[in-house]
Amino acid sequence: QVQLEESGGGLVQAGGSLRLSCAASGRSFSSYAMGWFRQGPGKEREFVASVSWSAFRTNYADSVKGRFTISRDNAKNTVYLQMNSLKPEDTAVYYCAAALDGRWPPPSYQFWGQGTQVTVSS
Repeated sequence: QVQLEESGGGLVQAGGSLRLSCAASGRSFSSYAMGWFRQGPGKEREFVASVSWSAFRTNYADSVKGRFTISRDNAKNTVYLQMNSLKPEDTAVYYCAAALDGRWPPPSYQFWGQGTQVTVSS
C-alpha cells in the first residue's frame, strides 16, 4: 500500500508561481513512476506530468510544457511540481499518483492522493 499526501496549493495571481509537493509513505518510493493530474471546475481529470522512478524520464501535457517542471527526491520520498507563469485555466485540484507498472509511460496509476486546490486569479 502507498499513501500519498499533496501540499503547496493555494491562491496565486496570474503569472505567479507555486510549488506542489507530494509526500509518499508505504512501499518503496524509488521503485515506481509518479504523476501529477488535475481536475478543473466542471472538467474531467487530466494528465499534467509524470516522472520515471529514476527521474531520468519526464513527460508533460502540451498545455503545461515550458511552464511546469516535475521532479523527485527519492531520499525524501517526495515528488514536486514547480508551476510557473500560471494562468487562470490552471485552476484545478491537483492530484499526485503512483504507478507500480514498470512500463514508460505508465499505462495506469494505482494509488492517488486526496488533492490540493490551486486557484489562479486573473
